[in-house]
Amino acid sequence: MASLRQLKQRIRSVKNTKQITKAMQLVAASKMRRAQELDKASQPYTQAASEILSYLAGQGVTDRHPLFEAREVKARLLIVIAGDKPLVGAYTSNVMKAYLRERKADGSAHVKSETIAVGRKVAQFVTRLKDTDVTGVYEHIPDHPEGDELHPILETARQKFINGDVDAVDVIYTEFTSSISQQVTVKRILPAGFTETEVPETVREALYEPSVEAVLDATVIRLVGAQIFQALLDAKASEYSMQMIAMKNATDNASDIASALTIEMNKVRQGAITQELAEISGGVEALAE
Repeated sequence: MASLRQLKQRIRSVKNTKQITKAMQLVAASKMRRAQELDKASQPYTQAASEILSYLAGQGVTDRHPLFEAREVKARLLIVIAGDKPLVGAYTSNVMKAYLRERKADGSAHVKSETIAVGRKVAQFVTRLKDTDVTGVYEHIPDHPEGDELHPILETARQKFINGDVDAVDVIYTEFTSSISQQVTVKRILPAGFTETEVPETVREALYEPSVEAVLDATVIRLVGAQIFQALLDAKASEYSMQMIAMKNATDNASDIASALTIEMNKVRQGAITQELAEISGGVEALAE
């Protein structure tokens, strides 16, 4: 059994760890809320692009656009988005499992795979795999990604699809639903698609300059970019959510361990007091004789 001094040291160490995990939990919760706000703020932009595309699709214009061209998939580009940080529970491993499933499916269908890795952890993972064609690696994506982070990924996907290097582009990321619900998702962004939506009168009556084709080209690439941007925001919110839950569990476990050690310490202290009383009582009896 551990000594009283050892137990006190262990309790102090556990309580210090608890303070750290509690602080990390609060920081992750704060960052998760900000990521949620950014996620909601981007929705009107995506909605406007979908409205314009819905109108143009009704005019038959999208049928002739190269980014809408559906063809047999013989090569596919996978954009895999995970995190940079440890201590996020099963967040990264869940994304990696989905990525490996997609790679296995491509292998079974004799489809060539290329990979863009977004996030330090996923970059470390994919670069160690055999027979993996890594097209790009992007680490340390900020909580609020901007054009400098988004444009290279988007342009690489667009060029490879238009040039015929790949026949499809899919994004693998963790979709954020709530702080306790996240789901790894595989979403196709090329060939381009959009959710059919009701077209407001302002879109129907608008003048498209310099031409409908030019507006379509700009709208399509922005919608594809918005989908990648949305995936990055979802991934960040999910990462912080998983970190918050992991740190909460660690804090709760630290509390349980500290309580158990305190009980054990009290037992040791009680045993020591009982032993001292027994010795005193024995000494008194010896003197009385």
